Amino acid sequence: MHDMVRHWRTHAPAVADTISDDALLDLVQRQTFAFFWELSHQGSGMARDRAHEGTGDDNTLVATGGTGFAVMAMLAASERGWVERDEVIERIGKILSFLESADSYRGAFPHYFNGDTGEEFTYWQGNAGGDIVETAFLMTGLLSARQYFAGSDEAEASLRRRIDRLWQHVDWNFFTDNEDALIWHWGYKHGWATRHKVVGWDECLIAYVLGASSPTFPISPDAYHKGWSSGRTFRNGKKYYGYELPLGPDFGGPLFFSHFSFVGLDPRGLKDRYADYWEQVKNHTLINYEHCVRNPHHFKGYGPDCWGITSSDGNEGYAAHQPSLDRGVIAPTAALSSFPYTPEQSMQALKHFYFKMGDRIWGRYGFVDAFNESADWYGTDYLSIDQGPIVVMIENYRTGLLWQLFMSCPEVQHGLDTLGFEPRLIA
Repeated sequence: MHDMVRHWRTHAPAVADTISDDALLDLVQRQTFAFFWELSHQGSGMARDRAHEGTGDDNTLVATGGTGFAVMAMLAASERGWVERDEVIERIGKILSFLESADSYRGAFPHYFNGDTGEEFTYWQGNAGGDIVETAFLMTGLLSARQYFAGSDEAEASLRRRIDRLWQHVDWNFFTDNEDALIWHWGYKHGWATRHKVVGWDECLIAYVLGASSPTFPISPDAYHKGWSSGRTFRNGKKYYGYELPLGPDFGGPLFFSHFSFVGLDPRGLKDRYADYWEQVKNHTLINYEHCVRNPHHFKGYGPDCWGITSSDGNEGYAAHQPSLDRGVIAPTAALSSFPYTPEQSMQALKHFYFKMGDRIWGRYGFVDAFNESADWYGTDYLSIDQGPIVVMIENYRTGLLWQLFMSCPEVQHGLDTLGFEPRLIA
């Protein structure tokens, strides 16, 4: 392993003036990235769903969406020299070998796999079969890798061809089942199961963008305009704490709604008939921040330097934490993955998490998933879907790398045009 990846710090430094802001961002990105580089499943290369501090390298549960985020984190690590370019090619090649023979459903992959066997892991019947949203997160990462590895040598050319085969095999249109909306899951055993339509504002915009972008099995624009936009939590337009929220549920919902689709999809200048997406993600973040500053429930620790509420672990178990379901749980990924939108507020939170709370929430793979000071509870797990956006969104804040890569896909530009997004320049 590259020496820079081996540079661990298990406890925060005593004083804040020992490290610059840039060096702190380097440290947090690099150590968080190690969750994927050190703890990926040895046989498949896939990202583990979660790991415990000090353990976690012996479970077989791997995550499709988490692996998409992992691939993007690897590209940032390669660009920064934390790992070698050929090492990343090898690791992504291992992931592709696994996916090429693993369970899939009309080209879509399940939410979870057994990393040893490639068999789907189903934790409830309604989640059985192919998961079109998790597949979208995976394809965001793989398409970004395809754009990054643009060299003429055979290793990079082969990687691109293999990614294209997987990408072109996903039958996005099938997952509408002849209706005007994507349907989240389908499998051979349970069919459409709960028939959960992907409608209303949440983390799933990217599934519609990629569905419209497919060169082989594209969805109709009607699925976006009659389905996605028809949900009862789609349009909003109200103000919360002084910030207008174009889309989404009251107070915006969990903050990951503004992260998962936007690890690759660049919201800067992105507009359609429904919203200015920069306004959407920024105001959603500011509402979340202001809620924590005002702290209407008087939870311990909340304030301008300790904020960020999103779906995460908690002292009462995993939950969709948000201002309208506030249990006193702060998740570092919420503030840190918002760096592109609220850089000053996110840096203030980062310094507090690291310098003031590091002895409780900083570990071998970055920050633990969540904590609740009111309950004197501090998590011990790291989750792939929360660690990945930290690395990727901090990189987008610093260089725009992953935004530039994903938005450079000609298919994505075509898909956005098909859905009626305004023309935009790639930064």
